[in-house]
Amino acid sequence: MVAHYFIHRLAESVTEVPEVEPPDVFSIILASNKGSKMLLQEGDIAVDIDRSAIKCDGDTCRWSKNTTGIVNVPYTLSSDIKESSVSIIKTAMQEFETLSCVRFLPRTTESDFVQIIANSGCWSYLGKRGGGQPLSLPTECMGHGTVQHELNHALGFYHEQSRSDRDNYIDIILDNIILGTAVNFLKYDSNNLGLEYDYLSVMHYGRYAFSIEPNNLPTIIPKPISSVPIGQRYGLSTLDIAKINKLYQCGLCRGLLPNSTGSIISSNYPNNYPSTTNCVWLIRLPSNQIFLQFSAFDVQASPDCASDYLRIYDGPSQSAPLLLERG
Repeated sequence: MVAHYFIHRLAESVTEVPEVEPPDVFSIILASNKGSKMLLQEGDIAVDIDRSAIKCDGDTCRWSKNTTGIVNVPYTLSSDIKESSVSIIKTAMQEFETLSCVRFLPRTTESDFVQIIANSGCWSYLGKRGGGQPLSLPTECMGHGTVQHELNHALGFYHEQSRSDRDNYIDIILDNIILGTAVNFLKYDSNNLGLEYDYLSVMHYGRYAFSIEPNNLPTIIPKPISSVPIGQRYGLSTLDIAKINKLYQCGLCRGLLPNSTGSIISSNYPNNYPSTTNCVWLIRLPSNQIFLQFSAFDVQASPDCASDYLRIYDGPSQSAPLLLERG
């Protein structure tokens, strides 16, 4: 077994609970997209003028997998994107690489690629469109979760509340929605991949998306427990990752610990882990400290831990500095 922990400190994380809840990803996107001249559906999904609806069926809009099982998504970065923004974008991309078989790689000669630009508002096309497809990330919507939200659209993912089965999990309150914007709450005949509804998906609208102002009334209410949190700002959820890996048939042992406390177990625990297993867990820290406590730890013996070991990195990928070489 080769086990990796990635300890990832997000620059926008806080060490104390703020008095005012920070805006979720989609609230940031909507604020950025006010006045945008792009034709957008659901607030941030770009569509062509000659198309009446967004559509992403079957394999037609998926990025292809190479012979080694890797899904390469070539991209370019506009020269007007600030260096500080480039760092945020690349860190967000690294999490996809760590937790799935998707690799966002600088374009060389590929004909199909994502063109990351700083246009009016933050938005993306849905899935692989062919040729160079724009994805807009201006400074005002630059954040870890916001970048991953738009990149996930480019991979072919709808908003979570657009799922075909969403009425089993949420109520849409039409009376609280800004006049003329209810079209952003349509359902689609989606491929739900046999995975459960995810209230905490980075692709989920916040509770007050497209809400009438100034009352700020909820437009989405979870059920059966209305207080369940929806929408967040920190990045891919555990189910987001599971959906990426299932859609692209990655077949990997990957996991995410997104909270301040939690547990991680190896594949097939409490039984022996399978041979040639390579598991990776990303621990997304809310602060600059972490305490790892092992209630059970046993790996197959090998000289100098050559084949079975635990390795810990201080960052979101295997290019990050090592905290523990082998243990």
